[in-house]
Amino acid sequence: MINRIEQTFTDLGKQKALITYITAGDPNLADTLNIMHSLVDRGADIIELGVPFSDPMADGPTIQRATERALANNVSLKDVLQLVSQFRQSNQHTPIVLMGYLNPIHKMGYAAFAKAAQQAGVDGVLTVDNPIETATELENALRQVGICSIFLIAPTTSEERMQAIAQHASGFVYYVSLKGVTGSAQLDTQAVADKITVLRQHIKLPIGVGFGISDAESAEKIAKVADAVIVGSRIVKEIEQQPQNAANAVGQLVQTLKIAVLKASA
Repeated sequence: MINRIEQTFTDLGKQKALITYITAGDPNLADTLNIMHSLVDRGADIIELGVPFSDPMADGPTIQRATERALANNVSLKDVLQLVSQFRQSNQHTPIVLMGYLNPIHKMGYAAFAKAAQQAGVDGVLTVDNPIETATELENALRQVGICSIFLIAPTTSEERMQAIAQHASGFVYYVSLKGVTGSAQLDTQAVADKITVLRQHIKLPIGVGFGISDAESAEKIAKVADAVIVGSRIVKEIEQQPQNAANAVGQLVQTLKIAVLKASA
């Protein structure tokens, strides 16, 4: 059975994908579910759902604060899986990628996690602190249930390492456009374009670009060179600023991003 991520990229054809990130449990689990539906209604093709973790490494201040709010609500990995199950009751087509850190998965057990994730309706897993050297056990468990393993590629990644990642990755690869944490620095679209040219020599999967994309202008520029545009901190900031109106506020933002991505795809 084809994975929803693979199916989505196939269905999109030459059109570029919009991937949106939110933290599960921010501002609370019920609102997260509403936000997920709003994301899809306004144009998101894939949802990355952040699993709250107490010691994040790659997340900038905006997403760290979202994680703190979720942890204050006692949101666990099991809660996130239950949230995906609820989402699947009315949406069977939009891919869900869990993004987080290895510790909660390790505690649950790789095989148990993979089974629970598959039953909930998860399509991909990205563990920020689990590079290819240590990923085999989890990767194998996920493969057995048809879940993609998503890996990060940094601006500093060597071509040799790109080839190694290509052997392990499935679904798509996530190119981190900036050195540093999410939501930081200025986006150099020419540098991204140059790097993607190199990446395509080694990686056949779709390439999504994230970190530093904050508005329609940057989304359009990245969509011209990448297969997918990934937006996280800017969306999470909208939730932080308008928690009582989060689903609508996020929806309006995502609609502008989607229009920009479609414009670049034309």
